[in-house]
Amino acid sequence: MSPRALIRRFDLKALAIPFKSTFRHAAAERAETASVWVEAVGDGVSGYGESCPRPYVTGETVETALRFSARHEAALREAIVDLASLRAWMAAHADEIDANPAAWCAIELSILDLLAKSCAQTVEAFLSLPRLQGQFRYSAVLGDASPDAFQATAERYRRQGFTDFKVKLSGSLDRDLAKMSVFRGWGSDAVRVRVDANNLWTSADEAIRFLQRLDYPLFAVEEPIQPNQYVELASIARTLGSQIVLDESVLRIGQLAQLADSSSDWLINLRVSKMGGLLRSLSVLEAGRALRIGFIIGAQVGETSLLTRAALAVAAAARELLVARKVHSAPFCSNATSAIHPSCSALGAPSMSRVIGR
Repeated sequence: MSPRALIRRFDLKALAIPFKSTFRHAAAERAETASVWVEAVGDGVSGYGESCPRPYVTGETVETALRFSARHEAALREAIVDLASLRAWMAAHADEIDANPAAWCAIELSILDLLAKSCAQTVEAFLSLPRLQGQFRYSAVLGDASPDAFQATAERYRRQGFTDFKVKLSGSLDRDLAKMSVFRGWGSDAVRVRVDANNLWTSADEAIRFLQRLDYPLFAVEEPIQPNQYVELASIARTLGSQIVLDESVLRIGQLAQLADSSSDWLINLRVSKMGGLLRSLSVLEAGRALRIGFIIGAQVGETSLLTRAALAVAAAARELLVARKVHSAPFCSNATSAIHPSCSALGAPSMSRVIGR
Protein backbone atom coordinates (compact mmCIF):
# COMPACT_ATOMS: atom_id res chain seq x y z
CA MET A 1 0.00 0.00 0.00
CA SER A 2 1.24 3.48 -0.87
CA PRO A 3 2.53 5.52 2.11
CA ARG A 4 0.08 8.26 1.11
CA ALA A 5 -2.88 5.88 1.13
CA LEU A 6 -5.95 7.16 2.94
CA ILE A 7 -8.20 4.10 2.54
CA ARG A 8 -7.10 0.66 3.69
CA ARG A 9 -10.19 -1.15 2.45
CA PHE A 10 -13.82 -0.78 1.45
CA ASP A 11 -16.41 -2.97 3.17
CA LEU A 12 -19.44 -3.35 0.90
CA LYS A 13 -22.79 -4.95 1.63
CA ALA A 14 -26.45 -4.91 0.71
CA LEU A 15 -28.79 -3.43 3.29
CA ALA A 16 -32.34 -4.84 3.61
CA ILE A 17 -34.48 -3.54 6.49
CA PRO A 18 -38.17 -4.53 6.59
CA PHE A 19 -40.89 -1.88 6.50
CA LYS A 20 -43.88 -1.83 8.80
CA SER A 21 -46.10 -1.62 5.72
CA THR A 22 -45.62 -1.98 1.97
CA PHE A 23 -45.08 1.18 -0.09
CA ARG A 24 -46.53 1.18 -3.62
CA HIS A 25 -46.47 3.41 -6.65
CA ALA A 26 -46.96 2.96 -10.38
CA ALA A 27 -43.42 1.70 -11.01
CA ALA A 28 -42.73 -0.51 -7.98
CA GLU A 29 -43.88 -2.07 -4.72
CA ARG A 30 -41.46 -2.29 -1.81
CA ALA A 31 -41.65 -4.09 1.55
CA GLU A 32 -38.04 -3.51 2.66
CA THR A 33 -35.11 -1.25 1.96
CA ALA A 34 -32.88 -2.05 -0.98
CA SER A 35 -29.67 -0.17 -0.34
CA VAL A 36 -25.93 -0.43 -0.73
CA TRP A 37 -23.84 0.28 2.37
CA VAL A 38 -20.14 1.12 2.10
CA GLU A 39 -17.57 1.60 4.84
CA ALA A 40 -14.27 3.19 3.83
CA VAL A 41 -11.78 2.06 6.47
CA GLY A 42 -8.71 4.17 7.14
CA ASP A 43 -6.18 4.35 9.96
CA GLY A 44 -8.24 4.80 13.11
CA VAL A 45 -11.23 6.32 11.33
CA SER A 46 -13.93 5.09 8.95
CA GLY A 47 -16.29 6.81 6.54
CA TYR A 48 -19.77 5.60 5.68
CA GLY A 49 -21.80 5.77 2.49
CA GLU A 50 -25.20 4.64 1.31
CA SER A 51 -27.19 4.58 -1.91
CA CYS A 52 -30.51 3.23 -3.16
CA PRO A 53 -30.11 1.80 -6.69
CA ARG A 54 -33.41 1.55 -8.55
CA PRO A 55 -33.81 -0.13 -11.97
CA TYR A 56 -36.74 2.13 -12.91
CA VAL A 57 -34.71 5.29 -12.14
CA THR A 58 -31.09 4.72 -13.18
CA GLY A 59 -31.22 1.14 -14.47
CA GLU A 60 -29.21 -0.11 -11.49
CA THR A 61 -29.79 -2.84 -8.93
CA VAL A 62 -28.11 -3.60 -5.64
CA GLU A 63 -26.19 -6.37 -7.41
CA THR A 64 -24.89 -4.14 -10.23
CA ALA A 65 -23.92 -1.48 -7.69
CA LEU A 66 -21.93 -3.97 -5.63
CA ARG A 67 -20.19 -5.23 -8.78
CA PHE A 68 -19.24 -1.66 -9.75
CA SER A 69 -17.83 -1.07 -6.28
CA ALA A 70 -15.84 -4.30 -6.26
CA ARG A 71 -14.45 -3.55 -9.74
CA HIS A 72 -13.05 -0.16 -8.77
CA GLU A 73 -12.16 -0.43 -5.10
CA ALA A 74 -8.46 -1.29 -5.60
CA ALA A 75 -7.95 1.64 -7.97
CA LEU A 76 -9.79 3.98 -5.62
CA ARG A 77 -7.66 2.96 -2.66
CA GLU A 78 -4.54 3.68 -4.68
CA ALA A 79 -5.68 6.94 -6.28
CA ILE A 80 -7.65 8.88 -3.70
CA VAL A 81 -5.84 10.64 -0.89
CA ASP A 82 -7.63 14.00 -0.74
CA LEU A 83 -10.48 16.00 -2.25
CA ALA A 84 -8.51 16.98 -5.35
CA SER A 85 -7.70 13.35 -6.18
CA LEU A 86 -11.33 12.38 -5.60
CA ARG A 87 -12.51 15.03 -8.06
CA ALA A 88 -9.84 13.96 -10.56
CA TRP A 89 -10.95 10.32 -10.37
CA MET A 90 -14.55 11.37 -10.92
CA ALA A 91 -13.63 13.45 -13.96
CA ALA A 92 -11.61 10.60 -15.47
CA HIS A 93 -14.46 8.13 -14.96
CA ALA A 94 -17.43 10.41 -15.69
CA ASP A 95 -19.01 8.10 -18.26
CA GLU A 96 -18.87 5.12 -15.92
CA ILE A 97 -20.38 7.15 -13.11
CA ASP A 98 -23.12 8.38 -15.47
CA ALA A 99 -24.03 4.72 -16.05
CA ASN A 100 -23.74 3.79 -12.35
CA PRO A 101 -24.67 6.88 -10.32
CA ALA A 102 -26.13 5.11 -7.28
CA ALA A 103 -23.17 2.74 -7.11
CA TRP A 104 -20.81 5.70 -7.09
CA CYS A 105 -22.91 7.63 -4.58
CA ALA A 106 -22.30 5.13 -1.77
CA ILE A 107 -18.57 5.11 -2.46
CA GLU A 108 -18.27 8.89 -2.72
CA LEU A 109 -20.18 9.53 0.51
CA SER A 110 -17.96 7.08 2.38
CA ILE A 111 -14.83 8.82 1.05
CA LEU A 112 -16.11 12.31 1.86
CA ASP A 113 -17.06 11.13 5.32
CA LEU A 114 -13.57 9.73 5.85
CA LEU A 115 -11.84 12.82 4.46
CA ALA A 116 -13.86 15.20 6.61
CA LYS A 117 -13.33 13.14 9.75
CA SER A 118 -9.61 12.97 9.04
CA CYS A 119 -9.58 16.78 9.06
CA ALA A 120 -11.88 16.96 12.12
CA GLN A 121 -14.36 18.97 10.07
CA THR A 122 -17.99 18.79 9.16
CA VAL A 123 -18.66 17.93 5.52
CA GLU A 124 -20.01 21.46 5.01
CA ALA A 125 -16.80 22.97 6.31
CA PHE A 126 -14.69 20.50 4.35
CA LEU A 127 -16.50 21.38 1.09
CA SER A 128 -16.87 25.10 1.91
CA LEU A 129 -20.66 24.83 1.98
CA PRO A 130 -23.08 26.89 4.08
CA ARG A 131 -23.43 25.55 7.60
CA LEU A 132 -26.75 24.01 8.54
CA GLN A 133 -29.14 26.43 10.19
CA GLY A 134 -32.78 27.45 10.15
CA GLN A 135 -35.74 25.29 9.17
CA PHE A 136 -36.72 23.28 6.10
CA ARG A 137 -40.21 22.68 4.77
CA TYR A 138 -40.84 18.94 4.38
CA SER A 139 -43.37 17.19 2.16
CA ALA A 140 -45.20 14.08 3.27
CA VAL A 141 -45.17 11.34 0.61
CA LEU A 142 -48.29 9.19 0.29
CA GLY A 143 -48.09 5.91 -1.61
CA ASP A 144 -50.73 4.11 -3.61
CA ALA A 145 -52.51 2.58 -0.61
CA SER A 146 -56.14 1.54 -0.20
CA PRO A 147 -58.56 4.45 0.41
CA ASP A 148 -58.80 3.80 4.15
CA ALA A 149 -55.02 3.37 4.57
CA PHE A 150 -54.35 6.45 2.43
CA GLN A 151 -56.67 8.63 4.49
CA ALA A 152 -55.32 7.30 7.79
CA THR A 153 -51.73 8.04 6.76
CA ALA A 154 -52.63 11.47 5.39
CA GLU A 155 -54.43 12.36 8.61
CA ARG A 156 -51.45 11.16 10.61
CA TYR A 157 -49.16 13.48 8.69
CA ARG A 158 -51.64 16.33 9.07
CA ARG A 159 -51.73 15.88 12.86
CA GLN A 160 -47.93 16.17 12.82
CA GLY A 161 -48.27 19.56 11.16
CA PHE A 162 -47.55 18.75 7.49
CA THR A 163 -49.20 20.99 4.91
CA ASP A 164 -47.21 19.90 1.83
CA PHE A 165 -48.09 16.53 0.26
CA LYS A 166 -46.82 14.41 -2.60
CA VAL A 167 -49.28 11.77 -3.80
CA LYS A 168 -48.38 8.68 -5.81
CA LEU A 169 -50.95 8.07 -8.56
CA SER A 170 -52.19 4.64 -9.62
CA GLY A 171 -53.74 5.41 -13.01
CA SER A 172 -57.14 4.21 -11.75
CA LEU A 173 -59.38 7.27 -11.90
CA ASP A 174 -61.70 6.17 -9.09
CA ARG A 175 -58.79 5.27 -6.82
CA ASP A 176 -56.96 8.54 -7.48
CA LEU A 177 -60.12 10.65 -7.15
CA ALA A 178 -60.58 9.13 -3.70
CA LYS A 179 -57.11 10.39 -2.77
CA MET A 180 -57.95 13.93 -3.87
CA SER A 181 -61.21 13.80 -1.91
CA VAL A 182 -59.19 13.56 1.31
CA PHE A 183 -57.62 16.94 0.62
CA ARG A 184 -60.91 18.46 -0.55
CA GLY A 185 -62.32 17.58 2.84
CA TRP A 186 -59.60 19.64 4.50
CA GLY A 187 -60.09 22.65 2.25
CA SER A 188 -57.72 23.33 -0.64
CA ASP A 189 -56.30 26.44 1.01
CA ALA A 190 -54.98 24.38 3.91
CA VAL A 191 -52.52 22.24 1.93
CA ARG A 192 -50.29 22.17 -1.14
CA VAL A 193 -50.51 18.98 -3.22
CA ARG A 194 -48.40 17.61 -6.02
CA VAL A 195 -48.75 14.22 -7.69
CA ASP A 196 -46.22 11.70 -9.00
CA ALA A 197 -47.22 9.41 -11.86
CA ASN A 198 -43.88 7.56 -12.12
CA ASN A 199 -43.93 7.72 -15.96
CA LEU A 200 -47.42 6.19 -16.06
CA TRP A 201 -48.80 7.46 -19.37
CA THR A 202 -47.58 7.02 -22.95
CA SER A 203 -48.52 10.46 -24.30
CA ALA A 204 -49.01 14.02 -23.17
CA ASP A 205 -52.66 13.98 -24.27
CA GLU A 206 -53.38 10.88 -22.18
CA ALA A 207 -51.73 12.43 -19.14
CA ILE A 208 -53.57 15.73 -19.55
CA ARG A 209 -56.99 14.04 -19.88
CA PHE A 210 -56.48 12.02 -16.71
CA LEU A 211 -55.05 14.85 -14.63
CA GLN A 212 -57.80 17.26 -15.68
CA ARG A 213 -60.39 14.73 -14.52
CA LEU A 214 -58.87 14.78 -11.05
CA ASP A 215 -60.25 18.34 -10.87
CA TYR A 216 -57.87 19.45 -8.15
CA PRO A 217 -55.59 22.52 -8.05
CA LEU A 218 -52.29 20.65 -8.21
CA PHE A 219 -49.15 22.57 -7.37
CA ALA A 220 -47.00 20.34 -9.62
CA VAL A 221 -46.96 17.02 -11.51
CA GLU A 222 -43.97 14.68 -11.39
CA GLU A 223 -42.93 12.50 -14.34
CA PRO A 224 -46.35 11.95 -15.98
CA ILE A 225 -44.94 10.35 -19.17
CA GLN A 226 -41.81 8.48 -20.18
CA PRO A 227 -38.55 10.24 -19.25
CA ASN A 228 -36.70 12.90 -21.24
CA GLN A 229 -39.63 14.06 -23.40
CA TYR A 230 -39.08 17.70 -22.53
CA VAL A 231 -41.23 19.27 -25.27
CA GLU A 232 -44.21 17.08 -24.35
CA LEU A 233 -43.65 17.69 -20.65
CA ALA A 234 -43.62 21.44 -21.20
CA SER A 235 -46.95 21.20 -23.04
CA ILE A 236 -48.44 19.35 -20.06
CA ALA A 237 -47.20 22.07 -17.72
CA ARG A 238 -48.73 24.87 -19.76
CA THR A 239 -52.05 23.11 -20.35
CA LEU A 240 -52.54 22.26 -16.68
CA GLY A 241 -51.00 25.45 -15.28
CA SER A 242 -48.78 23.30 -13.05
CA GLN A 243 -45.03 22.92 -12.96
CA ILE A 244 -43.46 19.61 -13.95
CA VAL A 245 -41.17 17.88 -11.47
CA LEU A 246 -38.32 16.11 -13.24
CA ASP A 247 -36.95 13.02 -11.54
CA GLU A 248 -36.02 10.22 -13.96
CA SER A 249 -35.65 12.95 -16.61
CA VAL A 250 -32.70 14.59 -14.81
CA LEU A 251 -29.93 12.22 -13.74
CA ARG A 252 -26.89 14.27 -14.71
CA ILE A 253 -25.85 17.84 -15.31
CA GLY A 254 -25.75 17.59 -19.12
CA GLN A 255 -29.52 17.18 -19.27
CA LEU A 256 -30.16 20.67 -17.92
CA ALA A 257 -29.36 22.18 -21.32
CA GLN A 258 -32.73 20.80 -22.46
CA LEU A 259 -34.52 22.97 -19.89
CA ALA A 260 -33.10 26.41 -20.65
CA ASP A 261 -35.85 27.59 -23.01
CA SER A 262 -38.69 26.97 -20.54
CA SER A 263 -37.07 27.09 -17.11
CA SER A 264 -40.23 28.33 -15.36
CA ASP A 265 -42.00 25.06 -16.26
CA TRP A 266 -39.64 22.89 -14.23
CA LEU A 267 -38.74 21.75 -10.77
CA ILE A 268 -35.95 19.22 -10.34
CA ASN A 269 -36.27 16.37 -7.86
CA LEU A 270 -32.67 16.21 -6.71
CA ARG A 271 -31.96 12.93 -4.92
CA VAL A 272 -28.35 12.40 -3.89
CA SER A 273 -28.40 8.68 -4.72
CA LYS A 274 -29.69 9.00 -8.29
CA MET A 275 -27.45 12.00 -9.05
CA GLY A 276 -24.32 10.06 -8.18
CA GLY A 277 -23.39 11.51 -4.82
CA LEU A 278 -22.99 14.81 -3.04
CA LEU A 279 -20.49 16.52 -5.36
CA ARG A 280 -22.51 15.80 -8.50
CA SER A 281 -25.70 16.90 -6.74
CA LEU A 282 -24.09 20.22 -5.88
CA SER A 283 -22.98 20.67 -9.51
CA VAL A 284 -26.56 20.13 -10.72
CA LEU A 285 -27.77 22.59 -8.12
CA GLU A 286 -25.42 25.29 -9.37
CA ALA A 287 -26.40 24.64 -13.00
CA GLY A 288 -30.06 24.92 -12.01
CA ARG A 289 -29.35 28.13 -10.15
CA ALA A 290 -27.99 29.66 -13.35
CA LEU A 291 -31.26 28.74 -15.11
CA ARG A 292 -33.44 29.88 -12.18
CA ILE A 293 -34.96 26.43 -11.76
CA GLY A 294 -36.41 25.41 -8.41
CA PHE A 295 -35.50 22.21 -6.59
CA ILE A 296 -37.14 19.59 -4.44
CA ILE A 297 -34.57 17.72 -2.38
CA GLY A 298 -35.86 14.18 -2.72
CA ALA A 299 -35.61 11.06 -0.60
CA GLN A 300 -35.63 7.38 -1.50
CA VAL A 301 -38.13 5.05 0.11
CA GLY A 302 -36.40 3.42 3.07
CA GLU A 303 -33.16 5.38 3.07
CA THR A 304 -31.44 5.63 6.44
CA SER A 305 -30.48 8.89 8.08
CA LEU A 306 -27.12 8.82 6.28
CA LEU A 307 -28.57 9.68 2.86
CA THR A 308 -31.18 11.91 4.46
CA ARG A 309 -28.47 13.76 6.32
CA ALA A 310 -26.22 14.09 3.28
CA ALA A 311 -29.13 15.67 1.41
CA LEU A 312 -29.40 18.33 4.11
CA ALA A 313 -26.07 19.70 2.90
CA VAL A 314 -27.62 20.14 -0.55
CA ALA A 315 -30.76 21.68 0.92
CA ALA A 316 -28.69 24.19 2.87
CA ALA A 317 -26.82 25.13 -0.29
CA ALA A 318 -30.08 25.42 -2.28
CA ARG A 319 -31.98 27.71 0.10
CA GLU A 320 -33.62 30.28 -2.21
CA LEU A 321 -34.17 27.61 -4.88
CA LEU A 322 -35.63 25.09 -2.45
CA VAL A 323 -39.33 24.34 -2.93
CA ALA A 324 -39.59 21.39 -0.52
CA ARG A 325 -37.85 18.45 1.10
CA LYS A 326 -39.48 15.03 1.17
CA VAL A 327 -40.27 12.65 4.00
CA HIS A 328 -40.56 9.00 3.02
CA SER A 329 -39.49 6.82 5.87
CA ALA A 330 -41.44 7.84 8.93
CA PRO A 331 -44.65 5.83 8.49
CA PHE A 332 -43.07 2.84 6.81
CA CYS A 333 -39.75 1.71 8.32
CA SER A 334 -39.49 -0.47 11.36
CA ASN A 335 -35.76 -0.25 11.99
CA ALA A 336 -34.31 2.30 9.56
CA THR A 337 -33.80 5.73 11.06
CA SER A 338 -36.68 7.94 10.02
CA ALA A 339 -36.20 10.75 7.55
CA ILE A 340 -38.40 12.79 9.85
CA HIS A 341 -35.54 12.77 12.39
CA PRO A 342 -32.52 13.50 10.17
CA SER A 343 -30.19 14.25 13.08
CA CYS A 344 -30.14 10.61 14.23
CA SER A 345 -27.25 8.36 13.24
CA ALA A 346 -27.98 5.54 10.82
CA LEU A 347 -28.06 2.10 12.39
CA GLY A 348 -26.19 3.31 15.42
CA ALA A 349 -23.03 3.90 13.34
CA PRO A 350 -21.00 7.15 13.37
CA SER A 351 -22.36 7.98 9.96
CA MET A 352 -22.49 11.03 7.72
CA SER A 353 -25.00 12.55 10.16
CA ARG A 354 -22.19 12.93 12.67
CA VAL A 355 -19.85 14.48 10.16
CA ILE A 356 -22.20 17.03 8.65
CA GLY A 357 -23.30 18.29 12.06
CA ARG A 358 -26.50 18.21 14.06
